[in-house]
Amino acid sequence: MSGHPRFHLAFPVHDLAAARAFYGGVLGCPEGRSAPSWVDFDLFGHQLVAHLDHAASERIQLTNPVDGDDVPVPHFGVLLGGDEWRELAERVTDAGIDFVIAPHTRFAGEAGEQSTMFFLDPSGNALEFKSFTDDSQVFAT
Repeated sequence: MSGHPRFHLAFPVHDLAAARAFYGGVLGCPEGRSAPSWVDFDLFGHQLVAHLDHAASERIQLTNPVDGDDVPVPHFGVLLGGDEWRELAERVTDAGIDFVIAPHTRFAGEAGEQSTMFFLDPSGNALEFKSFTDDSQVFAT
């Protein structure tokens, strides 16, 4: 083990080839083990497992208001350092991925100030990647 806990998330996708192109190609996640119905990805050191579900693209996306944005629920992602976050924002932009919520700063000048962005994978799963201005504020109340 790498010395810190790693998160594991299994989630549905409607097309494994599209998931490989998106998570492996666009996001740059190394691929791990796989089978005909699932693929492991290394998402910044965390184990992400795409499971084939032909109904995955039919989900209705709910939202909740957060600091003026309609945030997709459910969603998942990773907290990154500032440089990693900017690099990922550029990579996603360069790949022509449409943002649900474009890269910007949320809670400016407040506890929990963060850079955030939301986009969907090819199966409609919402992802959020963010970077806190002050990492000690991740769990601020």
